[in-house]
Amino acid sequence: MPNIRKAASSAPTKKESFKAKNNREKLLVESILSLKTEDQVLSLLRDMLTIPEIEEFSNRITIAKRLLEGLPYLEIAKEIGTSTTTVTRVAHWLYNGCGGYYGALKKYDTTLKRAKKSTP
Repeated sequence: MPNIRKAASSAPTKKESFKAKNNREKLLVESILSLKTEDQVLSLLRDMLTIPEIEEFSNRITIAKRLLEGLPYLEIAKEIGTSTTTVTRVAHWLYNGCGGYYGALKKYDTTLKRAKKSTP
């Protein structure tokens, strides 16, 4: 397994970028941005995705959160009930992707919270 794990104290770096390539993708982004409540988001997710897709996306965001907490890959895989390959794939995108996982999870990153508290 490749060792792409970062120290829990290091923030992921944004190495890739992705832009909407057409009006359909822009519509998707604008539609998501227009939602204001948890119920609205859940309703959209359920209308757009199958239950297994929602579960898989939930697993991936949880994996990213656990990686930010510094848990070992094997422990995360056991907790989620997935392979270490999936954990490695999520880690790759967390640390080398567009910054989406990190942006969505930064409020949960205890390392960042500790760093902010210790900064004068």
